[in-house]
Amino acid sequence: MAAQSSIRRTGAITGLDDPPLLGSSRACFKDRRDAGRRLATRLERFRDEQPVIIGIPRGGVPVAAEVARALGAPLDVAVVRKIGAPQNPEYAIGALAEGGVQVLSDETARAIGLSSAAAQALIARVASELSERTRRYRGSRAPAELTGRTAILVDDGLATGRSARAALRSLRARGAARVILAMPVAAPESVEALREEADEIVCVELPEDLWAVGLWYEDFQPTTDEEVAALLDEGVKRIARQPAGDAPLSYEVTIALDPHVSLGGELNIPTAAEGIVAFAHGSGSSRLSPRNRAVASALNEAGYATLLFDLLTPREEMDRANVFDIPLLASRLVAASTWLSERSASAGLLLAYFGASTGAAAALTAAAELGDRVFAVISRGGRPDLARNLGAVSAPTLLIVGGADYQVLELNREAQRQLRCPSELAVVPDATHLFEEPGAMEEVSRLAIDWLQRYLLRRSSAP
Repeated sequence: MAAQSSIRRTGAITGLDDPPLLGSSRACFKDRRDAGRRLATRLERFRDEQPVIIGIPRGGVPVAAEVARALGAPLDVAVVRKIGAPQNPEYAIGALAEGGVQVLSDETARAIGLSSAAAQALIARVASELSERTRRYRGSRAPAELTGRTAILVDDGLATGRSARAALRSLRARGAARVILAMPVAAPESVEALREEADEIVCVELPEDLWAVGLWYEDFQPTTDEEVAALLDEGVKRIARQPAGDAPLSYEVTIALDPHVSLGGELNIPTAAEGIVAFAHGSGSSRLSPRNRAVASALNEAGYATLLFDLLTPREEMDRANVFDIPLLASRLVAASTWLSERSASAGLLLAYFGASTGAAAALTAAAELGDRVFAVISRGGRPDLARNLGAVSAPTLLIVGGADYQVLELNREAQRQLRCPSELAVVPDATHLFEEPGAMEEVSRLAIDWLQRYLLRRSSAP
């Protein structure tokens, strides 16, 4: 063992079966920027996941900023405040993070004689500080959109891990699909303790005896709030300067309607998209419908963002009455529309609907409710006759029907007579209800893109 004490081995640490050792006590990193650049080389393999880099203020942000620059990724923060012991504020007994996440060691609190009332008062004071720090760092900016994405949480080092634990849970609460914990240096026992919280842990140095994070830096000057805010501003400007040819955002999402109902979906946002199309599938279908996916793919290629999602939960779909419950389906579409308007990735995009079968009725019903928030509606083989309040729809509506789908064609003609908005009935010759004939879906996609382009341009150029 004495011979081993001088060995230094570094690399991406994802397990502790054979941790690297560091016998020398001299600093490994010049400063946080140097540490960030070295850490970035071990995170390069996550580039294709289009991650969001999240720094823990204050010291973790300069490290995270270097990682974000190297990976061409967005930069944000997970604001965490240590809960210090009353007689020794530097001794952490827990931590608070955004979203009401709380990590508190009850055992430690009891050991220092902290009563429940005193603990709650302490937590309330720290929560107020947390809120103020969050405003100071982000200003009026919304938190980065994490839903369905990989988040890489970065700090300048890991000692006890309580702040990191709170931050990891906060990122999960914000919807991150995968959370990677990364830091230049960490205590092995703390890394092991956080294994259950993170999907993967990456570290440059894992010394047998950490002692203190600052000992591993030549320059460990405190990071100021002003530096944190400036680095975040620089990150926003850098992303805005990236060329338009960058890869589009594409990820699975979960739309939580209430504590008991969540809808799964897939969000695709091409670079420089101006409009987004939310799909409402019909009876016997889902967001995995190959026909709707074919249209969504064509829309993405044309520069439109798309949201394919399930209007019903798997349990709800077992009751066939639900797929014809137009008010229920429409309410889900309205909720998804609000969800889109609140996400930083899709906020500001002009909204349109694409409905099939009973989903078309839901789309028109939702459009009647939302008014000018919807700039266009497209129905494919739909049942607009089942919609509520057709006369109140203001969004220009395109009804696409197969020429051989005789009964549905007549129902669409009758529905069009009730519409008061600009509308067209497009008939695809010889196509049946499912548009399975060769070239039928290509024609549907062409008609949809032409319709969207016509009314997107009118909406965009309106004073």
